[in-house]
Amino acid sequence: MRILLAPLLLLSACTQRPEGCENARTDGATASCLEPTQSPEFYVEEALKYFDTLDVEADRSRVPDYHPDVVRWEWPPWLLLTGFTAQSMDDSAAVLRVADPSTVPERECRAFDIQPFARCYVVFEYEGGSCPIYEEFVFDDEGRTTFIEAWSDLPGLLPHADPSDRWAEDQDIGRLSTRVPGLGSASGFAVDTEWMRDAAEEDADVAELQTRAADFWQTWLDELENADPDFFAVGCGWQSQLPQSPE
Repeated sequence: MRILLAPLLLLSACTQRPEGCENARTDGATASCLEPTQSPEFYVEEALKYFDTLDVEADRSRVPDYHPDVVRWEWPPWLLLTGFTAQSMDDSAAVLRVADPSTVPERECRAFDIQPFARCYVVFEYEGGSCPIYEEFVFDDEGRTTFIEAWSDLPGLLPHADPSDRWAEDQDIGRLSTRVPGLGSASGFAVDTEWMRDAAEEDADVAELQTRAADFWQTWLDELENADPDFFAVGCGWQSQLPQSPE
C-alpha cells in the first residue's frame, strides 16, 4: 500500500468562520463554527481509517470513530446520500468489500484548522481500473466523524478547477458539510428539527439531504435503480461524460 502523507501541519485556511459563531453552541450550529480539538495527526488518521474500511487489504480493526448519525454525501455522478448512521457506514462497507472490492493504495491527506478538518485525494483500484476521488471529513468536538463529502477527482466533476488552490481553502466550492444545521452542536445532525426545516426552506441541497435522510435506505435504493447504468464508469473516468460525435 502506498500512502502519500503531506506534512501533518495544521494548515490555516483563508476562509473565515461565519458571523455569530462566538455564540454558536446551539442545536442549529453548523460545522464551520467548530475549532479543532484534536491534533492534525488525529484528523488525518481518522480519514485514513475510513479508507481502510473500503480497502480489502487493510486491517479490519481499523474503523473510524463515527458519530451515530454520520452522513456520507457523494456528488454526481455518484448517488448523493450513500450513508446515514454509523451502522449504515459499517454495513455498506462490508457489502462493498464483497460486491465491488477495491484497494486504496494512493492516499494524500492533510489536516486543516477550518472545517472540514481532514481533506484527502485518493485513488481506489477496482478490477475495472483506477478511480480518483477527492474527499473531505468534518468532525465534532469529540473527534467523531460527522460528515463525509466526496467528489470525483476529474475535470468537470471536481468542485473547483483552480490548481493554485488544490485544497479548496480560498474559495466557496459549495460544500454541503458546512451548511447543515446541527453539525456544530454536541447533538449533531438530526433530520427533523426547527433548524433543519428553516435551512431546507432556503437551501435546496439541505432540503434534499433532509428528504433522503428521513427514509435513507429507500431513497438510496431508488437512486441506484434510476441511475445511469454507466455512472460508475463516468465517475471513475473510465467513460467520458460527453456524448460521442456521430461518425
